[in-house]
Order: sequence, then C-alpha cells, then structure tokens
Amino acid sequence: MSFLDLYTSPVIKFSGIECEFNDADYVVLGVPLDLTSSYRPGSRFAPLAIRESSLNIEDFSFRTGISLNDLKIHDAGDLHIDANMEETLRRLELATREILGEGKRLVLIGGEHTLTLGSTRGIDRDFAILCFDAHLDLRNEYLGERICHATVMRRVYEVERLRRMLMVGTRAACREEVAYAEEQRISFISSHEINSRGIEEISSRINNLLGEEDAIYLSLDVDVLDPAFAPAVQTPEPDGISTYQLLEIISRINLENLVAFDIVEVAPKYDSGVTAAVAARIIFEVLSRIDICRT
Repeated sequence: MSFLDLYTSPVIKFSGIECEFNDADYVVLGVPLDLTSSYRPGSRFAPLAIRESSLNIEDFSFRTGISLNDLKIHDAGDLHIDANMEETLRRLELATREILGEGKRLVLIGGEHTLTLGSTRGIDRDFAILCFDAHLDLRNEYLGERICHATVMRRVYEVERLRRMLMVGTRAACREEVAYAEEQRISFISSHEINSRGIEEISSRINNLLGEEDAIYLSLDVDVLDPAFAPAVQTPEPDGISTYQLLEIISRINLENLVAFDIVEVAPKYDSGVTAAVAARIIFEVLSRIDICRT
C-alpha cells in the first residue's frame, strides 16, 4: 500500500480534470492544515474552496497560450491531518517523497504555511526555495512554538538538502528576522522594491539569484498580494503587490527545474470567493509556465 492510499481521501477534482496517477505529470494534494493560526483561522477550508473555484474559471492562459486541459494532472485528494503537528508533517513528507520519487511534479493546496516544512523534508536532492510571502517567517520561536506559521522558513532553512532561499514580496518582519536573514545571507526582495524597480528588473534578479539550481521548490503565500487583491488570507498585510505583478513575475521566471509548488494561507470565509479564485488562477498560471519552460 502506498502512502497516498494510507494518508489521503478523495475530494472534488481540481479543475475537474481526470488523469490516472501513473499517466500524470503533475499531482495535486490538498493539505487542510490549520493548527497554529494566530490571527484569522480558516485555511483548512482553502483546498476545497480553491478546487471549487477552479471548476468555475476558464482554464486558458493568455500568457502562455496553454489550456489546463492540455496538461496531465492527477488530484490525489486531501492529506489526513493529525492533531499533532509533527505527525502531520511526517505524513506530508512521506507523501511528497513518494510522489517525487515517481517523477511527478507536486502541487500542494494549503492550508497554513507550516506545511512547507513537511514537503521540503521530503525532497531527496539538493534544492533551492523561492518563496513569495508578505512575511519573512524567520522567527526562531513564536507564542512558545518552534514549528508554526511564523517560524516555518527558519525551520525550512535548517532542512539538510536546502542550498538557497529567496524571499520575494516581503514587507512584514521583526528585527530578529531581518538580522537572521542578513547573518545567513538569505536573499529577500521587498514589495517596495518590486513596486519601485519594476517587473523586468525583479524577474531578472530572481533568475540570477536562482542561477543553475537543479531543483526548485516554489512556495506562494497568498498574503504576498495586497489585501485589495486577496482579502481572505490568514494574516493580511498592507502595501503588497498586485495579482498582475505576481503573475507577470512568475511568467518570467525559469521554472524548468521546479519539482514542487505550494499555495498557502487562504482563509475563504473572509470574503465571497475572490481570494480562492485568485489562488486557482495562480495555480493555472504556474502550471502553464512550468510546461512552457519544459518544452
């Protein structure tokens, strides 16, 4: 029995696409994790809300000329969440290792950002992480917890096979986090830089910083967007970037070597479906961009 059989249950299919696991290039896995939310809970409802939105928006990308129906996608359902965080992360690590071991590219729909620790632990090769996020999430501890949404990138930075970390769209941090980033030479690009320097320059800088990495993990916290564009997130932060800026930057990044991608922190009950639709569109655009880079 596979770990997917053991630790997942079926739900509605992302974008309604039906493809068998063995035939798929991409595997979608929902992670309704919502254990450490400190402000606005509800991200456990995001995998379902984003899938529902994916059924009701058009699947053609004008940026790439690719329709999502052209891609081979298998939806593996939702991970079984345990009340113990480490057990949940262990299950996600095992599922990630199994999916990547079969040569698939993994798409995770969260859920709180802490899930990124479990999935990155399941990568059995050297990799770089590119993270779009309003927050640095580099605290060593938050509210007495060393593993939570506010410490996740600090813990990911400690993952053995990680070789490079790049944070994009940041605008919320404490002094401890900035000092740690500078000490460890973690690269970060603020939302202010994106707004002042422009899409072309930022995209070029991201590609240069990632260099010739053989494996890339993309983590996208939807709060990187300004609340005007994505109001239903767990920890909204003003002065963010627009949906257009985000998608244009992604359309210029070399994702040929991307092995896994997560989208996190949507809390659907805080709007009427706008943010879930934005998240579904982001997934569409990322997948079509990967496909362009591969060919």
